[in-house]
Amino acid sequence: MNNYKGILKENLWDNNPVFVQILGICSTLAVTNNLTNTFIMTLSVVFVAGLTNFTVASIKHLIPGKVRMIIQTLIISFFVIIVDLLLRAFLPTVSKSLGPYVGLIITNCIIMGRAEAFARSNKPLISLWDGITTGIGYMWILMAIAFIRELLGFGSLFGIQIMPEGFQTWTIMIMAPSAFFILGGVIWIINNIKLSKESSK
Repeated sequence: MNNYKGILKENLWDNNPVFVQILGICSTLAVTNNLTNTFIMTLSVVFVAGLTNFTVASIKHLIPGKVRMIIQTLIISFFVIIVDLLLRAFLPTVSKSLGPYVGLIITNCIIMGRAEAFARSNKPLISLWDGITTGIGYMWILMAIAFIRELLGFGSLFGIQIMPEGFQTWTIMIMAPSAFFILGGVIWIINNIKLSKESSK
Protein backbone atom coordinates (compact mmCIF):
# COMPACT_ATOMS: atom_id res chain seq x y z
CA MET A 1 0.00 0.00 0.00
CA ASN A 2 2.92 2.34 0.71
CA ASN A 3 4.04 1.88 -2.89
CA TYR A 4 0.63 2.99 -4.12
CA LYS A 5 0.66 6.07 -1.89
CA GLY A 6 4.21 6.86 -2.95
CA ILE A 7 3.30 6.62 -6.63
CA LEU A 8 0.28 8.87 -6.08
CA LYS A 9 2.39 11.56 -4.37
CA GLU A 10 5.14 11.22 -6.96
CA ASN A 11 2.85 11.61 -9.97
CA LEU A 12 0.62 14.31 -8.54
CA TRP A 13 3.32 16.46 -6.98
CA ASP A 14 6.97 15.41 -6.58
CA ASN A 15 7.51 14.32 -10.19
CA ASN A 16 4.43 15.75 -11.91
CA PRO A 17 4.59 15.17 -15.69
CA VAL A 18 3.74 18.79 -16.54
CA PHE A 19 5.39 21.13 -14.03
CA VAL A 20 8.40 18.92 -13.17
CA GLN A 21 9.07 16.86 -16.30
CA ILE A 22 7.64 19.56 -18.63
CA LEU A 23 5.83 17.01 -20.81
CA GLY A 24 2.48 17.24 -22.59
CA ILE A 25 2.96 20.94 -23.29
CA CYS A 26 1.30 20.87 -26.74
CA SER A 27 -2.09 20.06 -25.22
CA THR A 28 -1.56 22.79 -22.61
CA LEU A 29 -1.43 25.21 -25.51
CA ALA A 30 -4.21 23.61 -27.55
CA VAL A 31 -7.23 22.83 -25.38
CA THR A 32 -7.04 24.81 -22.14
CA ASN A 33 -9.20 27.80 -23.07
CA ASN A 34 -12.31 25.77 -22.22
CA LEU A 35 -12.86 23.69 -19.07
CA THR A 36 -15.24 21.22 -20.71
CA ASN A 37 -12.82 20.37 -23.53
CA THR A 38 -9.90 20.25 -21.10
CA PHE A 39 -11.74 17.86 -18.78
CA ILE A 40 -12.69 15.49 -21.62
CA MET A 41 -9.19 15.63 -23.09
CA THR A 42 -7.41 14.99 -19.79
CA LEU A 43 -9.88 12.26 -18.79
CA SER A 44 -9.06 10.59 -22.10
CA VAL A 45 -5.37 10.75 -21.23
CA VAL A 46 -6.07 9.17 -17.81
CA PHE A 47 -7.97 6.33 -19.53
CA VAL A 48 -5.33 5.75 -22.21
CA ALA A 49 -2.35 6.02 -19.83
CA GLY A 50 -3.87 3.64 -17.29
CA LEU A 51 -4.90 0.95 -19.75
CA THR A 52 -1.71 1.27 -21.80
CA ASN A 53 0.38 0.69 -18.69
CA PHE A 54 -1.79 -2.24 -17.66
CA THR A 55 -1.59 -3.85 -21.10
CA VAL A 56 2.16 -3.34 -21.51
CA ALA A 57 2.82 -4.76 -18.03
CA SER A 58 0.57 -7.75 -18.77
CA ILE A 59 2.22 -8.76 -22.05
CA LYS A 60 5.77 -7.41 -21.57
CA HIS A 61 7.29 -10.90 -21.65
CA LEU A 62 5.72 -11.52 -25.07
CA ILE A 63 7.07 -8.31 -26.64
CA PRO A 64 10.47 -8.63 -28.37
CA GLY A 65 12.83 -5.90 -27.20
CA LYS A 66 13.63 -4.71 -30.73
CA VAL A 67 10.03 -3.83 -31.55
CA ARG A 68 8.76 -2.83 -28.11
CA MET A 69 8.34 0.88 -29.01
CA ILE A 70 6.26 0.00 -32.07
CA ILE A 71 4.09 -2.39 -30.04
CA GLN A 72 3.61 0.21 -27.30
CA THR A 73 2.57 2.79 -29.92
CA LEU A 74 0.04 0.31 -31.34
CA ILE A 75 -1.37 -0.31 -27.86
CA ILE A 76 -1.70 3.44 -27.24
CA SER A 77 -3.33 3.86 -30.67
CA PHE A 78 -5.86 1.13 -29.89
CA PHE A 79 -7.07 2.89 -26.73
CA VAL A 80 -7.05 6.32 -28.41
CA ILE A 81 -9.27 4.94 -31.19
CA ILE A 82 -11.71 3.67 -28.53
CA VAL A 83 -11.77 7.14 -26.94
CA ASP A 84 -12.29 8.80 -30.32
CA LEU A 85 -15.18 6.47 -31.24
CA LEU A 86 -16.85 6.99 -27.85
CA LEU A 87 -16.60 10.78 -28.17
CA ARG A 88 -18.00 10.71 -31.69
CA ALA A 89 -20.89 8.50 -30.59
CA PHE A 90 -21.84 10.18 -27.30
CA LEU A 91 -20.29 13.67 -27.35
CA PRO A 92 -20.18 14.70 -31.01
CA THR A 93 -19.97 18.43 -30.25
CA VAL A 94 -16.96 17.96 -27.97
CA SER A 95 -15.40 15.56 -30.48
CA LYS A 96 -15.73 18.14 -33.24
CA SER A 97 -14.38 20.88 -30.97
CA LEU A 98 -11.31 18.86 -29.99
CA GLY A 99 -10.74 17.91 -33.62
CA PRO A 100 -7.33 16.30 -34.25
CA TYR A 101 -6.12 16.72 -30.66
CA VAL A 102 -7.70 13.44 -29.52
CA GLY A 103 -5.66 11.58 -32.13
CA LEU A 104 -2.54 13.38 -30.96
CA ILE A 105 -2.83 11.61 -27.58
CA ILE A 106 -0.96 8.82 -29.42
CA THR A 107 2.12 11.05 -29.55
CA ASN A 108 1.81 12.24 -25.94
CA CYS A 109 5.24 11.46 -24.50
CA ILE A 110 3.78 11.16 -20.98
CA ILE A 111 1.99 7.93 -21.95
CA MET A 112 4.90 6.41 -23.85
CA GLY A 113 7.27 7.50 -21.09
CA ARG A 114 5.33 5.72 -18.34
CA ALA A 115 4.89 2.58 -20.45
CA GLU A 116 8.63 2.47 -21.12
CA ALA A 117 9.89 3.58 -17.68
CA PHE A 118 7.36 1.90 -15.38
CA ALA A 119 5.06 -0.68 -16.99
CA ARG A 120 7.90 -2.68 -18.57
CA SER A 121 9.43 -3.42 -15.16
CA ASN A 122 6.37 -3.69 -12.89
CA LYS A 123 3.23 -5.78 -12.39
CA PRO A 124 -0.07 -4.96 -14.14
CA LEU A 125 -2.10 -3.55 -11.21
CA ILE A 126 0.54 -1.18 -9.91
CA SER A 127 1.28 -0.18 -13.52
CA LEU A 128 -2.42 0.61 -14.00
CA TRP A 129 -2.26 2.77 -10.86
CA ASP A 130 0.86 4.54 -12.12
CA GLY A 131 -0.81 5.31 -15.46
CA ILE A 132 -3.99 6.60 -13.83
CA THR A 133 -2.18 8.80 -11.30
CA THR A 134 0.16 10.15 -13.98
CA GLY A 135 -2.93 11.08 -16.00
CA ILE A 136 -4.49 12.76 -12.97
CA GLY A 137 -1.25 14.67 -12.35
CA TYR A 138 -1.49 15.92 -15.93
CA MET A 139 -5.20 16.61 -15.52
CA TRP A 140 -5.14 18.85 -12.45
CA ILE A 141 -2.53 21.20 -13.90
CA LEU A 142 -4.37 21.58 -17.21
CA MET A 143 -7.70 22.06 -15.39
CA ALA A 144 -6.14 24.83 -13.27
CA ILE A 145 -4.86 26.58 -16.40
CA ALA A 146 -8.22 26.13 -18.16
CA PHE A 147 -10.02 27.56 -15.10
CA ILE A 148 -8.01 30.80 -15.35
CA ARG A 149 -8.23 31.03 -19.14
CA GLU A 150 -11.96 30.41 -19.44
CA LEU A 151 -12.85 32.61 -16.48
CA LEU A 152 -10.86 35.60 -17.72
CA GLY A 153 -11.24 34.92 -21.45
CA PHE A 154 -14.98 34.19 -21.56
CA GLY A 155 -16.22 35.11 -18.07
CA SER A 156 -17.58 31.57 -17.70
CA LEU A 157 -16.79 28.16 -16.19
CA PHE A 158 -17.87 24.99 -18.02
CA GLY A 159 -19.81 27.32 -20.34
CA ILE A 160 -21.86 28.83 -17.49
CA GLN A 161 -21.54 32.61 -17.20
CA ILE A 162 -19.91 33.49 -13.88
CA MET A 163 -18.63 37.01 -14.22
CA PRO A 164 -21.09 39.89 -13.75
CA GLU A 165 -22.58 41.74 -16.70
CA GLY A 166 -20.17 44.32 -18.04
CA PHE A 167 -17.06 42.32 -17.14
CA GLN A 168 -14.35 43.05 -19.69
CA THR A 169 -13.01 39.72 -20.94
CA TRP A 170 -9.30 39.37 -21.63
CA THR A 171 -8.88 38.52 -25.31
CA ILE A 172 -5.32 37.33 -24.74
CA MET A 173 -6.64 34.50 -22.52
CA ILE A 174 -8.46 32.98 -25.50
CA MET A 175 -5.25 33.02 -27.53
CA ALA A 176 -2.90 30.03 -27.36
CA PRO A 177 0.24 31.85 -26.05
CA SER A 178 -1.53 32.73 -22.80
CA ALA A 179 -1.37 29.05 -21.81
CA PHE A 180 2.43 29.20 -21.74
CA PHE A 181 2.47 32.36 -19.64
CA ILE A 182 0.05 30.83 -17.13
CA LEU A 183 1.95 27.53 -17.09
CA GLY A 184 5.16 29.45 -16.41
CA GLY A 185 3.45 31.22 -13.51
CA VAL A 186 2.11 27.93 -12.14
CA ILE A 187 5.57 26.33 -12.33
CA TRP A 188 7.10 29.35 -10.56
CA ILE A 189 4.50 29.25 -7.76
CA ILE A 190 4.81 25.49 -7.24
CA ASN A 191 8.62 25.58 -7.23
CA ASN A 192 8.50 28.35 -4.62
CA ILE A 193 6.14 26.27 -2.47
CA LYS A 194 8.53 23.30 -2.75
CA LEU A 195 11.56 25.41 -1.87
CA SER A 196 9.83 26.98 1.13
CA LYS A 197 8.84 23.53 2.41
CA GLU A 198 12.38 22.22 1.99
CA SER A 199 13.93 25.24 3.73
CA SER A 200 11.52 24.92 6.66
CA LYS A 201 12.59 21.31 7.36
